[in-house]
Amino acid sequence: MEFSFNGYGLVLLFFGILTSIMAIYIYKRGTTVVRWFGLMMASNAIWSIAYGLELSSQSQEQALFFINIEYLGIATLPLNWFLFCLNFCNKQCWYKKPHNLISILIVPIATLALVWTNPLHHLHYQEVKMSYQGPFPMLALTPGIWYRIFTIYFYALLASGCYLIFNKFKSSDPIYKKQNYSIIIAAVIPWAANLSYLVGIRPLGFIDITPFAFILTTFLVFLGIYRFRLFDSVPIAREKVLDLMTDGFLVVDEKHRVIDYNSALNRFIDKQKNHKIIGSSIEDIFGSHPEIIQQIQAENSCKMELQTTVNNQTVYFEVEILVQQENKLNEAFTIIKLQDLTGAKKDALIAKEQTNELEKVNQLKDRIFSIISHDLRGPLVNLSEVLKMFSYNLISDEEFKALSPALSKDIVYTTDLLENILHWSRSQLQGFGVKKEFFNVRNTILNEINYHITSASLKKINILHDVFPNQIAYADVLMFQIVIRNLLNNAIKFCNEGCEIIITAVYQNDGMLKVCIKDSGVGISENFLQKLFKEENVSSRGTNNEKGTGLGLMICKDFMTRNGGDISVSSKVGVGTTFCVTLPTEP
Repeated sequence: MEFSFNGYGLVLLFFGILTSIMAIYIYKRGTTVVRWFGLMMASNAIWSIAYGLELSSQSQEQALFFINIEYLGIATLPLNWFLFCLNFCNKQCWYKKPHNLISILIVPIATLALVWTNPLHHLHYQEVKMSYQGPFPMLALTPGIWYRIFTIYFYALLASGCYLIFNKFKSSDPIYKKQNYSIIIAAVIPWAANLSYLVGIRPLGFIDITPFAFILTTFLVFLGIYRFRLFDSVPIAREKVLDLMTDGFLVVDEKHRVIDYNSALNRFIDKQKNHKIIGSSIEDIFGSHPEIIQQIQAENSCKMELQTTVNNQTVYFEVEILVQQENKLNEAFTIIKLQDLTGAKKDALIAKEQTNELEKVNQLKDRIFSIISHDLRGPLVNLSEVLKMFSYNLISDEEFKALSPALSKDIVYTTDLLENILHWSRSQLQGFGVKKEFFNVRNTILNEINYHITSASLKKINILHDVFPNQIAYADVLMFQIVIRNLLNNAIKFCNEGCEIIITAVYQNDGMLKVCIKDSGVGISENFLQKLFKEENVSSRGTNNEKGTGLGLMICKDFMTRNGGDISVSSKVGVGTTFCVTLPTEP
């Protein structure tokens, strides 16, 4: 190869080599953003060095050889610039999508292929010839159709990158704006130089002044590295770290205007659409919390716990206000930190509910043991003693017969009580589930009426029902059966001789079935009525001195709740009582 070095070529070679050294130095800084800028500088260096050698070439073939090398830098320069801008603005997720990355890689790859094979199709350059009209031989190139397509791609990526940088510049803190200034100016200078070359403003004839413009770009970047600490990892890491924090941060100036914040702040404020936070007053941000505004205006550093509603959800949070009077910026500012306490509050509420439930279970357990030790033990001891006395002929047959009715009542009471205790204990076992199924309500009620017909006949009580055939419910049939049994047993117990009990079942508009058991018994007082279904001992004796524990109604309430239903009662002393249960008719 023969070279005839001239001033233009030597300048490009010198600064091209300098740019390559800077590219290696910048790339070794380590971070992703810095490395993309280093690759962009490497593209500049390839362009400058190859163009310097092209201008020093004496033959057309040698000049075209270096043009092919130049395009390694020219084709990758806008790509590296755009990728650098995406990383610098924390938008690198864009090119991680395969279709986006492919869309920006197609043009540079196609450009390299078309430049290297241009003699076969002349799509990139229509005509290539050597011109000897200047101070030294130079190539005179006539652009082709693909040259214009690549130019559009070139400026589209340059413009997109500058737009990203400009947006970042607008929202960045003043302490970082000097860095953004240097990047924007460094990008605009070669862009303007290349644009002037394309539109025909060529002070150096056929010489493209774009590589010379990168000489000034190199100087600005070099100045930025050592003067403004360009690419210092602190400002980039600062934004990423703040956005990764779950706590909200807000910085306001001495006039109580927002000058900085992180994205987590949006979880604590109900921001209107298109509402800009930067520049807003604290009244706009914390209008619903005057206590925060008062503390900021009074310049008090403090902590407080508050709650608010964001997107129709309650959020609990702690506000910490830090007033900074002395700082490196020589300006007073206030930092407001908002820590989310919603999870902790919900956990505390759940823990409190669990504690309350545990206390109720323990109270009920104590009550069950009390019933077992007294109410269940007493009748069995009495029966045992009477049988023992009868077996030892300590009492006569007539005396035994006289005691039999009382013993029979005790046995009935003990059986019912034991059955309730067993059913309740079984329902409390871990792993016990509600086995819901469709069942015929009328058949279940008729079975319970037949079960209680003997005890009702002893008091001459008439049990009627108004339940239509094939009325279907969806619940645990055993639980429903126990509920009806307890309610019928209570109705009989608190009825006088000749009373009437009516059972009805009616479908409701909300898809539930309502079953009511109405008696014309003694009724329940208002004071006693309020204690039903609660964890209190509200047992009382029936009209024939039948004993009770109140455990049955608690079981009824528990079983109906588990099946998605409910139980209610209405009563009037001397008139009677009506118990109603509701249960689903479908899943």
